[in-house]
Amino acid sequence: MKKKESTMRRTDREVREFEDILKIIQKAKILRLGLFDGAYPYIVPLHFGYTYDPETKDLIFYMHSAKEGHKLDLIRDNPNVCIELDVDMEIVSGGDVPCRYGASFSSVIARGSTDIVENPEEKVKGLEQLMLHQTGRSFEMSEKMALTVEVVRVKVLEITAKERKKPKDF
Repeated sequence: MKKKESTMRRTDREVREFEDILKIIQKAKILRLGLFDGAYPYIVPLHFGYTYDPETKDLIFYMHSAKEGHKLDLIRDNPNVCIELDVDMEIVSGGDVPCRYGASFSSVIARGSTDIVENPEEKVKGLEQLMLHQTGRSFEMSEKMALTVEVVRVKVLEITAKERKKPKDF
């Protein structure tokens, strides 16, 4: 995985340190998975868990899914995906001037490759990571439990993040 070379217009808002990107990911509970659906994008909000290996730099997201459906069909058709996560969104008032309104936020956009996990041990691992991230608690999942759902894996290939902090006088 690599941090994408910036093509961001507002480079003053770019989050440059990978540790800070991980902090945004840690705060988020929902990611939006962008898939190809013919001529139109298809975006699905999903709960997720993730792993990051500092040695290999592998960042992997795990989501769960029903055993069949449109999302899985699209994943099988084209593994190239985009992920978006955002946190800390708050309207910044512009008073009586509508064009002065804005928002504070932190967001992450990543591109990657997705697949449906077949290995039962990795399915368990993915579900355990999802539950840990969502609840802050460790759960012991069995392979029997894991067989009742599909686990979708996204390996991140490139990532960027952006943030607009709330003004101090707000």
